[in-house]
Amino acid sequence: MKTINKPAVSKLMTRFDNELKNILANDLKLFTIKNPFLMRNKQANVQNTLSVA
Repeated sequence: MKTINKPAVSKLMTRFDNELKNILANDLKLFTIKNPFLMRNKQANVQNTLSVA
């Protein structure tokens, strides 16, 4: 009878975390490409909150 070695749970979790991180990073990159005005609005808001003292 042949035994099948199962990968450790921690290795599976690490792989899952890495894959999820890559998917989310790609989605964010595509979203910012499709909606560039959102990034400009964020930068404008930050500059408006800065004060010259």
